[in-house]
Amino acid sequence: MKKILTLTALGTILVASNAMAAGFHLREQSAAAQGNAFAGATAGAENASYAYYNVAGLTRQKGTQINLGTTYIAPRAEAQNVKDGAGNRDADVNNIVHAAWAPNGTISHQIDDKLTVGLGLNVPYGMITKYDSEWAGSDHGITSKVMSTTITPMAAYKLTDKLSVGAGLQMQYIKARLTSSAYNPLAGGDIGNVGLEGDTFDVGYQLGAMYEFNNDTRIGVNYRSEINHKLKGDIKGSKGSYTSAVPYLNQDISAKLDTPAMLSVGAYHQINDKWAVMAEYQRVFWSSFENLDIMGNSFHKGPYGAPVAGGGLVSHTAENWSDTNFFAIGASYQIDNQWKLRLGLAKDEGAARKLERTPRIPDSDRTWYSIGLNYQYNENLTFDVAYTYIQAKDAPMDTALTENSGSGRNVSADYKNSVKLFGLSLNYKF
Repeated sequence: MKKILTLTALGTILVASNAMAAGFHLREQSAAAQGNAFAGATAGAENASYAYYNVAGLTRQKGTQINLGTTYIAPRAEAQNVKDGAGNRDADVNNIVHAAWAPNGTISHQIDDKLTVGLGLNVPYGMITKYDSEWAGSDHGITSKVMSTTITPMAAYKLTDKLSVGAGLQMQYIKARLTSSAYNPLAGGDIGNVGLEGDTFDVGYQLGAMYEFNNDTRIGVNYRSEINHKLKGDIKGSKGSYTSAVPYLNQDISAKLDTPAMLSVGAYHQINDKWAVMAEYQRVFWSSFENLDIMGNSFHKGPYGAPVAGGGLVSHTAENWSDTNFFAIGASYQIDNQWKLRLGLAKDEGAARKLERTPRIPDSDRTWYSIGLNYQYNENLTFDVAYTYIQAKDAPMDTALTENSGSGRNVSADYKNSVKLFGLSLNYKF
């Protein structure tokens, strides 16, 4: 069935943020690791928060520990040179992406010399984007909101003095909402706005291993599985937007969304009492994100409450994202017995190239510049603060060039994006 309402697929809310990491992956789960631009995160295991990047590192956490942290994400995204399909200029759009907090926490407990267990709480996705309702690309998106929470029970076991392995269960809840204008040529043009809302709870897994050559050098590898999400919710039109030509408004819907698998490899080396260096590589398998289809119920309520047939495919959005690479290098300098300085530099590839970009997903390559401080208050309590500036490459977008060009009125724009991250955490050993 050809789509006659201009809708961006429900799962696209989850990719509303283009400045934090490629696609919709948020890396900000550890203030300590952020200080090194997440270089060596898979091998660092400096405190419990590193378990998000490699669960096997829990064997380095002695006794019982708790790590609590948060990251303030302050993005800046501008759409310049905005033009409609006819080439007419529209006003630039500023402050598209809103600031947000991303909390995280991890508790670990050493059972014995071999076994350590833990529980992690993270917010891997979360952002609010908002355009003016009258902007030229309102067909492709006005407001996007997403909230997610992942709880990960995990365990790590020391097979030998050098080799540790670990596993975790990713239990993930996502709630999402988006709005866009509805354009129906059969009804004479604009017929109001459409809102999509849905949520889901699904499960994936995490596997990790760490090999310690000696007390100064270690490597780690971690795999986070793909999670097969199926969001369920509803689609509603604004007052007066229902017509006989749009028979699938105001009904329950579902949408499949497969989040990508991730493979990470990291290395950490303590050069001397003062200096340590680290490196990281991650491959994110975004190619699994090929398209998003919104399916409706077979029957739903019409304008007068009567059941109306009109289920099946409501919306189809082709994505065709590419697998991405993340590279990072970092260094730490022990200033004195209490203070440690962290530095990091990273390159992060965008998942959506020019032919896949949309107003909700103006993804592009980006460079990370990070600095952090670790303060050891006493033998039990430490604090970490980190600051990161992310500069994204300019991202030209033209919906006429995408596979979804027939889904609404075309719009083009040049996106300029950057983001500032402020991380803070404490780690306490009982």
